[in-house]
Amino acid sequence: MTIMVSVIGASGRMGKLALEVIQNAQDLELHSALDSKSELAQAIGADVIFEATKLEVSKGIVAFALEHKINVLVATSGWSEGLSSALQVSESAVVIVPNFSVGSVLASKFAALAAKHFDAVEIIETHHAGKVDSPSGTAIRTAEMISSSRKDAGLDQPLIQGVGQEARGQVVSGIPVHSLRLDGVSAKQEILLTGPSEVLNISHEVSSVQAYALGILHSIRFAATNPGLTIGLDKVLGI
Repeated sequence: MTIMVSVIGASGRMGKLALEVIQNAQDLELHSALDSKSELAQAIGADVIFEATKLEVSKGIVAFALEHKINVLVATSGWSEGLSSALQVSESAVVIVPNFSVGSVLASKFAALAAKHFDAVEIIETHHAGKVDSPSGTAIRTAEMISSSRKDAGLDQPLIQGVGQEARGQVVSGIPVHSLRLDGVSAKQEILLTGPSEVLNISHEVSSVQAYALGILHSIRFAATNPGLTIGLDKVLGI
């Protein structure tokens, strides 16, 4: 079976990588490549829409995909658990992947496991200077995973003191997230977990977008055959 893929945001970093992934995969074929000047109607007929745009644009693309019963893979940052859960998904697939790096999703999983054993957790995420949103989708997803893990363990207490202090970062699901935007960096995330007299630092860094290629490939294939709402590469990979 050949999966026909429409790429929206084809002129961006992730869109260009998706085009490369599609070209190199024997079971994928490019249906259409759309940019900001293209009409969404050009995606009709595709099996999967891969979209990497901006959050407000992304919301419209997802709504379009659901209306036309097209599976959609969301690579746009900013989708929170609350925003995602409001979607009414039935026949088609909506797959939201904040980060396509296998190493990154494993680091977030490790942090969620470790957070049950520490009383203080903070996230520092660093991306290239051109990234327009903060916190990153990866940081939001990591914070949500940590919070969920702690709640499952019956640990509902706040993770830090002084949450209202302006310099402590944005609090996401009870966890402070500090966002840095710097030239010379592609993407890096550190999760710092501390207890009495010890610090656990779970760090992951990528040097180029090529780190996301395998995750994109797996996610497109998953979106083509798994209806409903799926959030995170961990769910796609079953880890």
